[in-house]
Amino acid sequence: MAARLRERYVNEVAPALMKKFNYKSVMQIPKLDKIVINVGCGEARDNPKVLDAIISDIMQITGQKPVVCKAKKSVANFKLREGMAIGVKVTLRGERMYEFLDRFFNLALPRVRDFRGINPNSFDGRGNYSVGVKEQLIFPEIDYDKIDKVRGMDICMVTTATTDEEARELLALMGAPFAK
Repeated sequence: MAARLRERYVNEVAPALMKKFNYKSVMQIPKLDKIVINVGCGEARDNPKVLDAIISDIMQITGQKPVVCKAKKSVANFKLREGMAIGVKVTLRGERMYEFLDRFFNLALPRVRDFRGINPNSFDGRGNYSVGVKEQLIFPEIDYDKIDKVRGMDICMVTTATTDEEARELLALMGAPFAK
């Protein structure tokens, strides 16, 4: 599956971007650099077992072991001390990145209730796209009976594009279902 998306990038997406934006060199063509998946969990400060459940879910979804994120500062209002585990993240590159992107666009997103497309305005101004998912159940790898709680996640697609327009065109050509 991942090889198909990478092959599509080389044969269809890159030439289309080269033609549309009139690049002088093939090195100017934007490409997907990495995908970062982040799950923040404030309740992990009270119950450390919650992190184990999140880690197993993320491992099933991505096929890669996530890194535990710790608090950088102490915040008294949140009863948070510096160094407490408050979430997990995983960075996907190469084949795993393309495989995850293919599954996300073609299998997971269509399973979202009342799905009409992802927001085309969620770019950061430098060509990176972020999307939030409300529940991990949209991924086919997750078994409904084995989860303890429905949790969301943030998915950030980092590209080498310099503008949002270039990145939007790149993701659209790679199969991103943007809302009209």
